[in-house]
Amino acid sequence: MFEKVLIANRGEIAVRVMRACREMGIKTVAVYSDVDRDALHVRFADEAYPIGPPPARESYLIGEKIIAVAKRAGADAIHPGYGFLSERGEFADLCAREGVVFIGPHGDVMRSMGDKVTARQTMEKAGVPIVPGTTERLSDDALTRWVRDTGPPVMIKAAAGGGGKGMRLVRDEKELAGAIARARSEAKSSFGDDSLYVEKFVEEPRHIEIQILADSQGNCVHLFERECSIQRRHQKVIEEAPGNRISPELRAKMGEAAVAAAKAVQYVGAGTCEFLVDKHDDFYFLEMNTRVQVEHAITEMITGIDIVKTMIRVAAGEPLPFRQEDLSIRGHAIEARVYAEDADNNFIPSPGDILVYRPAAGPGIRVDSGVYQGARVTVFYDPMVAKLVVWGCDRSEAIERLRRALREFVVKGIKTSIPFHQKVVEHPVFLAGHYDTGFIDQHLAGGKGDPRPESGDSREARRVAFLMAAIAAYQRDKARAAAASAVAASSSAGDPWKQFGRRAQMRGELR
Repeated sequence: MFEKVLIANRGEIAVRVMRACREMGIKTVAVYSDVDRDALHVRFADEAYPIGPPPARESYLIGEKIIAVAKRAGADAIHPGYGFLSERGEFADLCAREGVVFIGPHGDVMRSMGDKVTARQTMEKAGVPIVPGTTERLSDDALTRWVRDTGPPVMIKAAAGGGGKGMRLVRDEKELAGAIARARSEAKSSFGDDSLYVEKFVEEPRHIEIQILADSQGNCVHLFERECSIQRRHQKVIEEAPGNRISPELRAKMGEAAVAAAKAVQYVGAGTCEFLVDKHDDFYFLEMNTRVQVEHAITEMITGIDIVKTMIRVAAGEPLPFRQEDLSIRGHAIEARVYAEDADNNFIPSPGDILVYRPAAGPGIRVDSGVYQGARVTVFYDPMVAKLVVWGCDRSEAIERLRRALREFVVKGIKTSIPFHQKVVEHPVFLAGHYDTGFIDQHLAGGKGDPRPESGDSREARRVAFLMAAIAAYQRDKARAAAASAVAASSSAGDPWKQFGRRAQMRGELR
């Protein structure tokens, strides 16, 4: 087993991995940008090292910096969490070349699954059902011809896509040219690749994903499904496990398909196969996420399996400690993602200092968080504050616990998505469990928290405003740090212990 693991991430997922390591007797190493110096994951780790300015492209996304810290700290392995470098095949390759274990699949597996066109080709060969559409990248003309021949509605997608970026729904041919241009532009800015393909749009779709775990000995199991159909602009908002209206037969078929998909690419580690399920209960492969998912906690709650610990053990060469027949579903779990967002203002991020932070607690409640009272939510990263996870003996009890937890969860100083979650969990359609991915657009649009798409002009104005805010925040933080450094220097000039402490902190040996 590893002696020391570096977590190449920040926020709640970094803290989550550190907790797993601590329980396993493994020391942890944190990395942090200048603006994250006082972040919870930095305080939580055994060691912490600076890696550069706040923009992720200058810190958390530079693999060479991460590797340099790992070697300096003597880390055996690197856990990437999710986001940032977690699905960068070249980073996994770099770890292998430098003799540091990457806790995740091999780089070539990430590339084959990260490219949606290649993934569709691979799944088709493996006999996994895919959404009808193309299995190659298309020029504008070829894409237009395909849509005209097949007919709308269709979904235009980025080949290198993920997280809802570079996706456009086209219901009328008159929308096609503009949708192609916007999808290419967003794909280029988000992934550096403007390649597109197209799928038929599945009417009344439900977004169901299957968690898989696989070891290097060829064993692979699935940990059942999660319902991820409560979405806003293709971003998950609330997830449930197990799924609603999933029969044992459908569960078995989807589980078998997910395992077949993993074995087709010789997958090792934790991963997720995402499927669309239509109103006839036919299912289609959507994509494979080659990392731990944000919503992994609800699967842990219903199975009793610690997914992060299992990832670490598998990466160390151990076989899976269970077989498919050993696994079963116990109760029901729901996750609400608490974001620093203003739902009354088109869900614009709400950065700032958290003046009061009092998370919900009590029976059946788990809160994974990367903040604390007095912490600052910056404009530089994803605005997630916490993941509120509840468990109940059945769905009804889980919903009642979620209602209570949302009422008890107190965050002041910033706006959060908690009021919006309360609207969702009080809605009769959600309570009945008969919803699909159109739930928010159909039932919660038109009032406060209107999820209607922004125009191009408003998106550009918001982007400029965020950029200006980021620059201002960075300059303010630099000024504060300089002032604090000057005060510390004057107050400890004659104190050798304080001088030692400051030097050790700069080296990452003392916090």
